[in-house]
Amino acid sequence: MASKKKKTHPNSIASNKKATHDYFIEQRFEAGMVLEGWEVKSIRDGRVQLKESYVVIKNGEAWLAGAHISPLLSASTHIDPMQTRLRKLLLNRRELINLVALVERKGYTIVPLSMYWVKGRVKLEIGSAKGKQLHDKRASAKNKDWQREKQRIMKHSG
Repeated sequence: MASKKKKTHPNSIASNKKATHDYFIEQRFEAGMVLEGWEVKSIRDGRVQLKESYVVIKNGEAWLAGAHISPLLSASTHIDPMQTRLRKLLLNRRELINLVALVERKGYTIVPLSMYWVKGRVKLEIGSAKGKQLHDKRASAKNKDWQREKQRIMKHSG
C-alpha cells in the first residue's frame, strides 16, 4: 500500500503552509509572474515569503498581493525596491474566467500555494479556496495525527 505524500515541486522556492491549514483547496492553477530583475535575483537567493499573500482580481487580471520579496543588499542603486508591491499573474483567459466565477461565489478566495522554477521561469501555484471554520481545523489536525499514528503502527508491525 503506497503512502500518500504531499506533492511538492522538485524546484520549489517557497510554499504557503498556512493556506492548507486555513482553507480547503478545491482547484489548483499554475500562473506565470511578471517580475523585475532585482526580484528574480532575490527569489534565486530564496528571499521570498508567501505567508500573508493573496490573489486579487482587478479589471479582468489577476494580481499577487502581500507576497514579500526582500531585496538583496547588492541590489542596484538606481531602483527603489518595493518589497510587497502588486505583481501581475499570467493566466489564460479561460482560467481567469473560471477564477472570477469562483470568487463571486460566497466564501471563496484565491490563495498562493507555492512558488517554483519551470525552465528558468518563476511559476506560482494558486488555488481556489474556501475558508475553514475552527471545528474544521480541529478535525483536519485530528485526521493528520491519526494518519501519522497509523503509519507508525504499520511500520512497527511490518
